[in-house]
Amino acid sequence: MGPIFLRFEMLKYVTVVVALCCWGKTILLAQDVSLDGREGRELLLRNFRPESQLKVDAHELVRARFPVVDVHTHFRYRLRHSPERLDQFVELMDRHNIRVCVSLDGKLGPTLRAHLAYLKKYEARFMVFANLDWQGKGKDGDPASWDCHQPDFAQRMAAQLKEAKKQGVCGLKLFKQFGLGYRNPDGSLLRIDDPRWDPIWQACGELSLPVIIHTADPAAFFLDIDETNERWEELSRHPDWSFPSSDFPDRNELLESRNRIIARHPTTIFIGAHMANNAEDLRQVSHWLDSFPNLYADFASRIGELGRQPYTARRFFLRHSDRILFGSDGPWPEKRISLYWRFLETFDEYFPYSEKEFPPQGFWNIYGLGLPDSVLRRVYHENAMQIIPGLREKFGKAIAQDS
Repeated sequence: MGPIFLRFEMLKYVTVVVALCCWGKTILLAQDVSLDGREGRELLLRNFRPESQLKVDAHELVRARFPVVDVHTHFRYRLRHSPERLDQFVELMDRHNIRVCVSLDGKLGPTLRAHLAYLKKYEARFMVFANLDWQGKGKDGDPASWDCHQPDFAQRMAAQLKEAKKQGVCGLKLFKQFGLGYRNPDGSLLRIDDPRWDPIWQACGELSLPVIIHTADPAAFFLDIDETNERWEELSRHPDWSFPSSDFPDRNELLESRNRIIARHPTTIFIGAHMANNAEDLRQVSHWLDSFPNLYADFASRIGELGRQPYTARRFFLRHSDRILFGSDGPWPEKRISLYWRFLETFDEYFPYSEKEFPPQGFWNIYGLGLPDSVLRRVYHENAMQIIPGLREKFGKAIAQDS
């Protein structure tokens, strides 16, 4: 049997263990290699903990200036229907002036009813978007058996959405597997703009249900994982987040495919999740907003991208203040929530975008936008109330409960 090389990282050291297996016997040769970066030694990137020496103003905000509607949260996936964790987060919402959260994990049928029941204790504080079940009772490895390939799938989903609205659903959420995961019987990925799905988008328009759609992912996720990739550290921890061109569609084509359905359905409201999944190119997002009056954008989990381009981002927010929605991607810990207020409301410089010791999504700090009050009001709640049915009433009740 040939040599087997194993690397174990323990604190600031790496132990390289060479195991030679021969006739059932194992000989271990160990050598400690210091990779702590001290005294001119090499440093593992994951051990890098730079401490900034800047002395600048810092405003540690603990509450949003105006009442907030968070249009992008995941209460099923993050809280796992824990009543105790829900109680705790509602207390956090009260402290931070978050009046209403939109949970994007509703699904349909009995699962939807269970999620609505979970949130009912705080009915005035939550709204729910539905999700489509593309696979249904089909088998994981057999796309031909999936429900979405039945000829009446779109019509049945439209009917279920109509019923879901009667139960209190206020929108539809599409996850990134739509375009990057779900497949046709021949093994190819479902096309986002396939005409088969048009009855679904049409029904959402007729029902006044906005469609929030996560298409593609950060630009770096579609590049090679090499020394030039700015998200190398993150992708080294999550290689499954990489979408190489050999196995997945071109990122721009995915975004254009999404845009084609937005253009085909001008009476349906679409929300591009995560700054329309193109926070690295706000000029392009601005062009989309100019081209499609029925397109909005939330910035959930993207203050890390926006905050490293504060001049460009601030101009973008001022120009499109009536089309941007607040989203966090939470529930998050209190520290991360407070960083959103700091990013939007202050001109603070070079501060973290996460509560984690090591930057989880990009190896940089961010800068605040210092948005004026009129823009903050639109972003925090006014824009959402224009497009989400029933939100104005719930928002009013939430405010009344707080007074």
